[in-house]
Amino acid sequence: MPERVIKVEQEDNNIYQNNFKKTFLNSGRFFIFDAMNTEQFYPLFLQSGNVIIDSRKIEKDDIFFAFSGENFNAATLAEEAINKGALAVIVEDKDYEDTAKNIFYVPSTLDFLQQLAIFHREKLQIPIIGLTGSNGKTTTKEIIHAVLSENFDVQYTRGNLNNHIGVPLTILSIKPHHEMAVIEMGANHQKEIEFLCSIARPNFGYITNFGKAHLEGFGGFEGVIKGKSELYDYLKNNNQTILINENDAVQVEKTEEYSNKITFGKSESDYQFELFSEDNFVGLSYKDQKALSKLTGEYNFTNLCAAASLGLHFGIDFGKISHAIENYTPTNMRSQIAEKGDKTLVLDTYNANPSSMVASLHNFITFEGSKTIIIGDMLELGDESENEHRGILNLALNLGFDYIITVGKNFKAVNDTALSFENTQELSEYLKQNKITSKNILLKGSRGIALEKAIDFI
Repeated sequence: MPERVIKVEQEDNNIYQNNFKKTFLNSGRFFIFDAMNTEQFYPLFLQSGNVIIDSRKIEKDDIFFAFSGENFNAATLAEEAINKGALAVIVEDKDYEDTAKNIFYVPSTLDFLQQLAIFHREKLQIPIIGLTGSNGKTTTKEIIHAVLSENFDVQYTRGNLNNHIGVPLTILSIKPHHEMAVIEMGANHQKEIEFLCSIARPNFGYITNFGKAHLEGFGGFEGVIKGKSELYDYLKNNNQTILINENDAVQVEKTEEYSNKITFGKSESDYQFELFSEDNFVGLSYKDQKALSKLTGEYNFTNLCAAASLGLHFGIDFGKISHAIENYTPTNMRSQIAEKGDKTLVLDTYNANPSSMVASLHNFITFEGSKTIIIGDMLELGDESENEHRGILNLALNLGFDYIITVGKNFKAVNDTALSFENTQELSEYLKQNKITSKNILLKGSRGIALEKAIDFI
């Protein structure tokens, strides 16, 4: 195997001691090694800006991981990435390796990304909060970040980068100035949370809830509980801290023999909060102090409680917690309220499963004035799909909304009573000619249905 050369600046030979100093294991200007591995590559990583997998976003001193698809060899972009200012490029096509330009070959860019993240995580001496659940994990992550940022410099999962690629990228984005991190972990099958925990190694963990999401991959609701509880298994096995909503019977059952936990929800819990709402927005009160969010739905109350509990645990005054909650504005199509002319839109189009759909419908029926719901298919339900879609449609009919519109083949197959379209394009064409007159309009569906594309025509 040919020798590889990484260029590094001349510095002293201090070994990295968990303080983010640059590491240089060789006294000369070049560090020479025979095979690429994370320990030898790490000094170069410490000099980098960001770790990037999208060549269009490369900036000076970034490291570009050339992830290839079935029909595209990303290694062909290596030279271009270096010309854009990338500090190094990782490719899995040996023909494009050029060590003189810091283009390095590895057998698998994904494996190397994950191993580099694990190596970096071992050096970090900050608390990391791991978060998963069937519903609300992204919103909860955003609020936790907002609350903790009142006192700390917090890194967190951006957007929905919560899988086997996103979690390593988030870990690698943690810089010397960060004081803690919040890592969202998503899963649609067994052992995935277990694997993500092996990368993130959380010190604290919270499961928002256990719902009917990804039933096909998990093998039913019991499989969901087992899969999500892999976070509990990691935390217990490593004597780390679990945050528990004591009003959730499954959370209580799964942690009842474990003592290292933070609790909220009941009178004997560590923290007690009261629910209140104003103008369709949900809030919480704590010891006669209130915090009103810009989120709709009582189902967001526990998300707020989780964030407030962590804030209090880390010594943040509730006045600052209230400030964070009141100033957090959802912009991610999750429980987001938007005004359009004389209409109030509830935008919840990023994800949908039977559990979250039931909660959304029950919340929306409480809005004052006329109400139209536009509900899209719930995906990845496997053999339960027909029954679950029929159940949601029956619930919508029983709740008595003024108008019901369904979008997607699954709803269409069971819908013989309400207006139905196979896709969002069909819905949009209809809305161009037929305006909705209701004061309140809910859009709720799975990401693959993309109901937000119809907003312009409402």
